[in-house]
Amino acid sequence: MSKPKVLYIPTVSHTDRVFRKETFERMLDIFDVKINGTNTNWTTEQVAKEIAGFDALVTGWGTPNLSEEVFENADKLRIIAHSAGSVKVFLKNDVVEKYIIPRNITVFSANDAIAINVAESTIGYMIMVSHRFMDHALAIRNSGVWHHPDLPINGQYLTGSTVGIVSASKVGRHVMELLKPFRVKTLVYDPYLSDWEAGKLGVYKVELDDLFAQSDFVTIHAPSIPQTHNMIGERQFKLLRDGAVFINTSRGSVVDHDAMLAEAQTGRILIALDVTSPEPLPSDSPFRKLTNVIITPHISGAGFYGYFTIGSTTLQALEDFFAKKPVVGAVDFSRYDLIG
Repeated sequence: MSKPKVLYIPTVSHTDRVFRKETFERMLDIFDVKINGTNTNWTTEQVAKEIAGFDALVTGWGTPNLSEEVFENADKLRIIAHSAGSVKVFLKNDVVEKYIIPRNITVFSANDAIAINVAESTIGYMIMVSHRFMDHALAIRNSGVWHHPDLPINGQYLTGSTVGIVSASKVGRHVMELLKPFRVKTLVYDPYLSDWEAGKLGVYKVELDDLFAQSDFVTIHAPSIPQTHNMIGERQFKLLRDGAVFINTSRGSVVDHDAMLAEAQTGRILIALDVTSPEPLPSDSPFRKLTNVIITPHISGAGFYGYFTIGSTTLQALEDFFAKKPVVGAVDFSRYDLIG
């Protein structure tokens, strides 16, 4: 019996980042794989030229737009396995409607693996920011003062707090799981989360304004879609209690940055941003100067464990598909408009 043919277009550097050596070698062993083999991303034209005759396509960061030309030539394509996050970068709505859905092509995304890393980072921000660890450490380093008089040495930290999670996305759900040892009360705003599912997750479903008014910590995990553009604005920031911690590791477009800046400048809340709009922030951005704002350069998704899980789940998706098993991580195209 012939092996399924797989066209693998990610670069060598991408492969090294997300595939353990033994995982990649297993893929090469059980499938008939043609690899990119360079550190140059393929163009749309290259994919269109090569795709004929292949049963599967493996994509990754740097994948070009998969145009109609690609799918016109993809005569045997049955699964696209994306060894990265969002597939919307290269799969536009028109090709989804014209080719993916009618041909019943399965599309897998490894975004759950990235979500593991982002969730860990989110918990880290909660602990670091609320304890003011960075501020205390810098005060000792820069001024030599053991207890700086402007910095508190007590407060409402993560344990026993109320945490508000905006969006029960894959990242949001991993955050819920990681929060369990901290004995928190978890509030969730997500209009697509049913009351039954909220109960199953052990969280309280609330409206957005109520979440901001009641939470000690607010963490954003919503996708960047038209419905979420600037969904967090002046009203929500003013509802935050003094000393509350606001964290965004999702997308900068979800937050009205002018409203966030105005509230940040009062000094009454603490903020951690791993994503901004624009990104990076201009060198003269006032956010960069505020001592109650911590900014990191979009690194919350990084980490060996999550990255190598990308590779292992990508391979698992291919194996399961060709074994006629359900593909965990397959994109639900009935909700395509709602994913980031």
